[in-house]
Amino acid sequence: MQPVPTQCPLCGGEITVTRLHCRDCDSTIEGRFSGGPFSQLSPEQLKFVEIFVRLEGKIKHMEEEIGLSYPTIRNRLHDIIRALGYQPGPADDFDSLSTSGGLSDEERQRILEDLDKGLIGAEEAMRLLEMKEE
Repeated sequence: MQPVPTQCPLCGGEITVTRLHCRDCDSTIEGRFSGGPFSQLSPEQLKFVEIFVRLEGKIKHMEEEIGLSYPTIRNRLHDIIRALGYQPGPADDFDSLSTSGGLSDEERQRILEDLDKGLIGAEEAMRLLEMKEE
């Protein structure tokens, strides 16, 4: 079964679903139906959301599975948030951890991995990063 198209293949206009049919009882319902907020997403964005949910929102796991960097994944997530009609929030503490100076990439990665695995909390990660920068 194909997903419901959101754009007309002839003119590119917005598609409106006007008829639903049940194959089991042969009932048909006509009207104007909304596909919901996720109908605004492209097939690629829907696939990204599916992977994100399956991996419980763990960006580190997404990096491994889809082979993209943390910033690229965040950018795609922000694009999806905008497509759903929302604005992404400001950079959080986790984002600031990934750009802090004074640490080797290996040290920063270890701290971020420990944070992602839940071995340390955000406050502990910040403390470790601040201690390393002094």
